Amino acid sequence: MEIRKEEKSTIIQGSLGLLAMLGVVYLSTAIDTPVISASARLAMYLLAGLMYGSVAFAVFAQGWMLFTDKLSRQRLYSAVLFFIVGTLDVLHIATFVGVSLFGFMPGYTVSAWFMLLSHLLGALGMLFIFSVPDKQVSMRHKAAAFSGASVLLLVGIVLLYKYQFQLPQLLGNQAPGTTKQAVWIVVPFLYTLGIFAILYRYRKERPPAALTVVCALLFMMIGHILLTAAEPFDIGIAHVAGEWFTAISYYYVLKGVYRLTIEEPFRGQQLAEAQMMHMAYHDDLTNLPNLRRLKERLAGHLVPEGRTGLYTGVAVLNINRFKAINDAFGYRAGDKLLTDLGARVSRRCLPEEGVYRLGEDEFAVTIPEYSDPRAIEIRALQLLKSIHPAVTIENTEYHISLSMGLSIYPLDGQNVEQIIQNADMAVHNGKEQGLEFVRYTAAIKNQTQSRIELENDMRKGLEREEFFLEFQPQVSLDSGRVVGMEALVRWNHPRRGVLSPGEFIPVAEDSGLIVPLGEWVLRTACSYNKRWQDDGYTPICVSVNLSMRQFRQHNLADKVDCILQEVGLEAKYLELEVTESMTFDIDTAFEQLQRLKRLGVHISIDDFGTGYSSLYYLKTLPIDRLKIDRSFVKEVMMDGSGAAIVSTITMMAHHLQLKVTAEGVENEEQLEFLKLQNCHEGQGYLFSKPVPAGLFERRFLTRIAG
Repeated sequence: MEIRKEEKSTIIQGSLGLLAMLGVVYLSTAIDTPVISASARLAMYLLAGLMYGSVAFAVFAQGWMLFTDKLSRQRLYSAVLFFIVGTLDVLHIATFVGVSLFGFMPGYTVSAWFMLLSHLLGALGMLFIFSVPDKQVSMRHKAAAFSGASVLLLVGIVLLYKYQFQLPQLLGNQAPGTTKQAVWIVVPFLYTLGIFAILYRYRKERPPAALTVVCALLFMMIGHILLTAAEPFDIGIAHVAGEWFTAISYYYVLKGVYRLTIEEPFRGQQLAEAQMMHMAYHDDLTNLPNLRRLKERLAGHLVPEGRTGLYTGVAVLNINRFKAINDAFGYRAGDKLLTDLGARVSRRCLPEEGVYRLGEDEFAVTIPEYSDPRAIEIRALQLLKSIHPAVTIENTEYHISLSMGLSIYPLDGQNVEQIIQNADMAVHNGKEQGLEFVRYTAAIKNQTQSRIELENDMRKGLEREEFFLEFQPQVSLDSGRVVGMEALVRWNHPRRGVLSPGEFIPVAEDSGLIVPLGEWVLRTACSYNKRWQDDGYTPICVSVNLSMRQFRQHNLADKVDCILQEVGLEAKYLELEVTESMTFDIDTAFEQLQRLKRLGVHISIDDFGTGYSSLYYLKTLPIDRLKIDRSFVKEVMMDGSGAAIVSTITMMAHHLQLKVTAEGVENEEQLEFLKLQNCHEGQGYLFSKPVPAGLFERRFLTRIAG
């Protein structure tokens, strides 16, 4: 809108200038007797000359003194140009009105030469300056430009002074016709070229400053025409008008150069700073205020002065299984989900509440200044329930679930950091427990600190070799012989004693330590198996569980192969156990399992029956064994549905030519039932609990008959 307004203003000003020029020409030719006295016209002439001389030197000063550390090429060259032009204009005015300045002969001939050179250099200079790209220049460039201009001006003045008596007339009756035509045509033509050059350069977007320079060039051209086309040897109305048009044009140059090289860059810098400030306090994706803004605004609600008895809540929202959405549908779908959710939460908030994005899949809502903390809980739950769970991804509607953690000032913390941190702890505690809404308690903080300490101890434990393996035998139900073993990791904590996997594996999964821990388990299990074979025991297969993080490694097969080569164990004596949930992304799982199978290892599906395996996928996956989850085995003698599930799994495995191992076998009744179902192998406390490597070697390994 501003550009269009400026364009209209430029057209109006240019039209008025042209009309004024025509009016001046008409008056100067139509009126024989001047309306204004000669002395008044001379005063107006001198005043106009002094004005544009002053403006010319103001343009020079603008480039010489202002913002010299950020001097642009356009501003520098404009200053240099008007330093020369202003000097020539002063000499033009002085000689025209009869003042002998620097020894120059007063008169119209020398004055016309100064005027012509001033306009010629002005037209050429403006054409050059505003036709080339602008850029910032150095102080050395500035010194060189002004030094060169000073030398050029001095040489020109000296030459004019030396040959002033031999200079031919440019205007008047004694001037050659071709000379007068050249003076009338060449300079206006250059001004016109300058106008078109600027309009062409800024053809896509015309800034107000560029249009101001266009207006200046137009007024320069009008001034030149009036000074040269009418009454060349008399101080008439045309001459006076020409000088005033020149003065006005110089003012437009001053204004345009200032706007183009100082004001607009300054505004651009202000805009950039505002954008940087916005980026510093807002999230790029959702455009919601970020954590920094939350802390600042929340601090205003937590000031106790004048707010005694008021409570403020911070609710943190977390998208459950957001990483799975990213993995399954890509980051674009995840970004769309975050944007949609941020908008939905914002629409459901009250005017005094605020929505903020904290991290990858977390949002915060401030619920300020309630007199009853219970009312904040009710409002937080109401907000959570009001958010529509459906989201459309790739033209298919999916339902998402959210978890919310809430902390309330001053009950759950005394400052901004504590309130936000405690709300975040509450939401993660709720996710771990499968709860939709959790209010912060001190017990949550203790539990979180305990997990952090355990994670830190685990890092040290890996370095100090505090972990060890136990082995549980896998028994053939037909022969009763031990045909395999499963390696299970244990942790001999220096303060808490031996920890079961259920206590530290979830922490290892969350922290990523499961990857180095899993590699250690795999290497150690293979090393034991190889050593027992070298000691003359009958070779059996060792089973090792893979974590989700391990399974998703693109170089998993290479790592397994490297460990087998390093240990020297044949691949057929290693079985890798994966869970059904790892095969959710069937294409990725198929490729990964194929790479592992090419090594020669065995693949089994652990805890089968508890996930979401498709029978078709089960048929296509390169697996060797199904391990029936212990929960079904436990119920075979108590629940008919449990027995039916075990029977169905066993029958299906036989049809697919897969081996079946039942986990959690604890009594003879379960064993007999499994035998009737033709289950191949069993594993459980009926045979043995997991035991250390030395005990397993003595009790379950047999020497090869010599």
